[in-house]
Formats: sequence, C-alpha cells, structure tokens
Amino acid sequence: MNPTTWLLEGPAWVQYRARVDLLKQNENHPDVIAARKTMLADPQIKALIKSATKLPTTILTSHKSAGHPIRQLVFLADLGLRADDPGMKPIIARIFQHQSVEGPFQSLMNIPKHFGGSGKDEFAWALCDAPLLAYALARFGLGDDARVQRAIQHLVGLVRANGFPCAVSKELGKFRGPGRKDDPCPYANLVMLKLLGLSFRAKREIPPAEPRFLDTKTVSRNDKRAGLRRASRAAAETLLNVWAHSREQHPYVFYTGTDFRKLKAPLVWYDIVNVLDTLTQFPFLRKDARLIEMAECVRAQADADGRFTPESVWQAWGDWEFGQKKIPSRWLTLIARRALARLK
Repeated sequence: MNPTTWLLEGPAWVQYRARVDLLKQNENHPDVIAARKTMLADPQIKALIKSATKLPTTILTSHKSAGHPIRQLVFLADLGLRADDPGMKPIIARIFQHQSVEGPFQSLMNIPKHFGGSGKDEFAWALCDAPLLAYALARFGLGDDARVQRAIQHLVGLVRANGFPCAVSKELGKFRGPGRKDDPCPYANLVMLKLLGLSFRAKREIPPAEPRFLDTKTVSRNDKRAGLRRASRAAAETLLNVWAHSREQHPYVFYTGTDFRKLKAPLVWYDIVNVLDTLTQFPFLRKDARLIEMAECVRAQADADGRFTPESVWQAWGDWEFGQKKIPSRWLTLIARRALARLK
C-alpha cells in the first residue's frame, strides 16, 4: 500500500497534516477543511487542549518532561491549531500574562539552591523552553503580535558565533546546565532552530498569518533577514558538528549515539527525528553531507512499505498511536517522510 494512502486512513489529525504537508493541498481544499474539522472534534485533541490550559502554572521540574503542558502546546501547534480554534484563547491569554521584562515568556520553575537557583517556585525562562512558547504562539497565527515579536527579538539576540548557549533569566541566578560555559547547548540550538525555521517555511507551509520576525521600524528588512540567516546557520552548524563528531563532542552531556538515533514521537527532546525534521526546513542546508547522512540513517529504518515504527516512546503519550513500539506509527511516518521529502 502507498504510505500516503495509509496515512489518509488514520486519525483526522494525521490526515490533515498529510494533506497539507505531503499532498500540498491548500487549506481551502474541501478534504483539508473536512479533516481539520474532524481533528478539532477528536476527543484526544479536545482533552489535550483542556490539559494545556494548565500553562504556565504547572511547575517545570525537568526540561525533558514529555507530559508537561508546554509539550502539549507544541504538539497542538505542530498539528496546525490556530488562536481562534475552540479552547485556545484561554491558553494564549495565560501565556501572555507571564512575559518577562526581557521579553521571553515565562514558565513556573523551581531550581534548587545547590544548582544555583533560589529553591522557590517562581516564574522564569530558560533557552530550552522559552523558544517553544514563542514558536507555538507564532504557529497559532500570532507571529506579528508585538509581545511575540519582543520575545523573539530577545531570544535571537542571544546567539553567539558557535550557536546558542545555555541561557536563563535573571530569576534563575547562576543556574546553567552541566557543561562548559563557552559550549553551545545542542537542545537550545534545536528549539531555537524550530522557531527560526518558521521564517524559512512561511511562504510555502504556514497558513495565511505567518510570522514576520524582528519586524521593527529601526531594522531594515534585509538586515532582519540577514540576522535570522546568521543565527540559523550558527545554530545549524552546532547540531551538524555534534552529529559529525559524535564520538568526541558531547556538549552539555548531549550525545548522538544509540539512544539519539532511535525513532521517537512526538517531537519532545534531542533525538534524530526532531533534529532531522528541524534542519530540513532550511533550504540552504539541504545539500549538506552531514544532513544527508542523518537522513539516510532515518530512511534505512523504514519497512518494506515505507512506514516507520517507534523504537522508543514517551510514557506520557502512551495512549496515542505513536506511544508503542510494536507496529508502524502514522504520525512518526508522516514526520519522517515529510523531512525526507524536503531533501529531494
């Protein structure tokens, strides 16, 4: 069976993205409209929206927490939900209530004193979560909102010659991850690229209200584009170098070994599917030998019908069709095939 035909037999949220991402059908196409309407009525999607209303007051104890409302919010954004969809306005309003003085949106955190924090519950931000909130808001169609623009400007401004560092807000004191201060953080670079990738995808893949990043009166359009491109290249180079030198380079204890290469969904942490899906969004990277090698590593794991089976799962997503390791997953297959198709 053609894998796309198989995808179109799956849940409405898989059908919707398959039609838009793989078949390149317009949002106004009757089949796309029907799939999206059914998606919004899906009990799993409605439950996820309800759970995401816990943002941003659910404490973030680990940036790897797959069940945290931030992860749920990003999944909803990846599916293609919008700010005016049922249940979304309260979530967005709560995020906007907690914007830092610097610009990034905050989450409730508690960093112990022995890690450099205060040991108290407090609203703060770190470069391993703040870009995801900005990304979700932009995907929901709010990329031109001045508050989102302010968050993005600050985050992009943190880039260094070797990519994005481990950076946190002033509330978190001296806290930083387990690595050398001058090293880039692979996960921070990944989530920043996810955010930056929206500007490169806007013309083809994002519905009408795409974000126009760094839209200020004092910066010329060419300068904005150049700044985004420089930040994107620096972050991408970090990820590709860590991949190419996987035996020697493990900044902030991030590895690209066996566990990294296991196929996994949804896109939560630093793994090969998430990195490949993110990097392939940038046209200037698509002939990079390191990226092609990564893509071939994923491609080799398809079955005879071009489908992909999870090799690792997030327990928090065990009720979803990708939350098992026994049979091919439509969502994982869609993500993998979409990323691989970008390289053709």
